[in-house]
Amino acid sequence: MTLTLLDQALVEEATKKSGLIWVQGTGPARGLWHAWVDGAACVLGDGPGEQPFPGLADGATAEVTVRSKDKGGRIVAWTARVAEVAPGSEAWEAAVAELKGKRLNAPDSETMTERWARECRVLRLEPLGVHADMPGSSLAATPLGSPAVTRRPIPAALPKLLLKRKKKRR
Repeated sequence: MTLTLLDQALVEEATKKSGLIWVQGTGPARGLWHAWVDGAACVLGDGPGEQPFPGLADGATAEVTVRSKDKGGRIVAWTARVAEVAPGSEAWEAAVAELKGKRLNAPDSETMTERWARECRVLRLEPLGVHADMPGSSLAATPLGSPAVTRRPIPAALPKLLLKRKKKRR
């Protein structure tokens, strides 16, 4: 599987514009936030409070599916070589600089790069080739559970507060 110049441009542009890519290693596919850095999609995780990506190992391959940011449909699917980036290296610094700007709602925004170096992994997903034929089905699946969630039960007093606002507007 080779990557032509046109395929490379398609993969790069689609991946840059998408906020989420679906990555499948040896386990089920997972939606991961990422940053495009030096010709590869970089993902950060496998640490406390960060996105998990089991089944992605250094030197393995993974299948990446890129969706449209506005419609959510599949744009391109490609095969990637997974490479773990060593903390403190030049490639790690470049990847973390981009990822830091894309990390939303970090509890420790001032010291998160040091925490990432201690507790997390940064992986580069380097494109190897584009899948020419797309599957006929939607491949829709229920999202996998994760400890890195933001949704919590609503406070018990919230419905009462919302009803008071509606009464005041009338």
